[in-house]
Amino acid sequence: MVRLYNSLNQRVEPFVPLDETLVRMYVCGPTVYDRPHVGNARPIVVFDLLYRLLAQQYPRVVYVRNITDIDDKINARAAERGLSIKTLTEEIETIFHEDLKRLGVLPPTFEPHATDHVPDIIRMVLEMQQKEYAYANEGHVLFRVRKDPQYGCLSRRKLDDMLAGSRVEVAPYKEDPLDFVLWKPSTPDLPGWESPWGRGRPGWHIECSAMCLHYFGPTFDIHGGGQDLMFPHHENEIAQSRAVNEGALLAHTWVHNGIVLMEGQKMSKSLGNILPLNAVLQDFEGEVVRHFLLSTHYRKPLDWTRAGLEQSKQRMTRLYGALREFLPSLEEREPPAEGAVLTALQEDLNTAQALSLLDEMAAAVYKETDSAQKRKLQETLRQEAQILGFLGSPPEVWLQRSSQEGWAAETIEQLLQEREEARQKHDFARADAIRDQLLQQGVILEDTETGTRWQRA
Repeated sequence: MVRLYNSLNQRVEPFVPLDETLVRMYVCGPTVYDRPHVGNARPIVVFDLLYRLLAQQYPRVVYVRNITDIDDKINARAAERGLSIKTLTEEIETIFHEDLKRLGVLPPTFEPHATDHVPDIIRMVLEMQQKEYAYANEGHVLFRVRKDPQYGCLSRRKLDDMLAGSRVEVAPYKEDPLDFVLWKPSTPDLPGWESPWGRGRPGWHIECSAMCLHYFGPTFDIHGGGQDLMFPHHENEIAQSRAVNEGALLAHTWVHNGIVLMEGQKMSKSLGNILPLNAVLQDFEGEVVRHFLLSTHYRKPLDWTRAGLEQSKQRMTRLYGALREFLPSLEEREPPAEGAVLTALQEDLNTAQALSLLDEMAAAVYKETDSAQKRKLQETLRQEAQILGFLGSPPEVWLQRSSQEGWAAETIEQLLQEREEARQKHDFARADAIRDQLLQQGVILEDTETGTRWQRA
């Protein structure tokens, strides 16, 4: 049985879906105004892993991860770059999908865009207004926070504490400083839709509530996202949805991943330490980055360091190295229905333990001398790694491919041919010189009965 930490109850508890044959999970996706950075990558990989795990346990999992393509950050960035909003959002979304493919992230069941659900949003806002949970003023529609007695149930914040020393916007159209925007007016130069309150656009929080309702109805199983979204975004989602759905709880289980630090510091534009994901993927294989993102328990902060990435690279190289000989066909197979790695992941996604178990399996492969038994160990390693999204490539291909700067594979193969010719002529000095030359470029050779194999260090 899967056990997860439920942020709503603040404890690890057995996950019990509303329907044993169907699990429904919604995760907040990207706001497509700038290319993804390493902090954006963590929730994507964490919830991809949870999706894989749930798919192992239940007949069907519907995973919805949205695209936020209505946002003031998008408007500002489009104006800054002199692009149309559509051009900008499509460009960033393309980059996002390319990066995720390299990380081995599975596509969600549905990936809705906020722009496609504006009619749903307007209906929700109108219903909240009719129930007096919302009010209109100066073209804005706002949610009455104090009308919801359970507001703060997720973040454990009290209303008075929110006001004390806060930077809550005090606007003339608000009845209460705590009230938040559901709908706001748009000037002619901004995107807008016709509504009962005039031409305007939705606030951020209502977009996710509307998409949740559209795909799942009033209540579903899991809502996920980063810890930075717990307040105010997820808190406001709960309040809005509860107002519309007669008090029904939006999601039974709330899962949040920890933040990503950069060399011990919080990432911020002011410090200039926001690292684009694409830049990292130029230096490291996607599986290496994925390994590093899963190396720390998902609820803890992850300190992004070059040394950590290098360590993940070494561990992934060792895992692939264990599959080089005797590995059976690389046909796609179902991940095991049981196993040590699966058991570790069932306990609140204990990835650190799962990765250590893979290391132990690889060590057993290296030590085994019996060919038949080695083959069995390799197959177990590959199958157990599959649920984590690892070891899906042919070992020789992975070991020879590297995103780090260095000689191309064709150059290395040419030198290997020259080395082999030198050995056949008994020119061992030349053969050794080529080996040393390759070693200086981070290429390690291994002479076997079937020929010379190579991999990058």
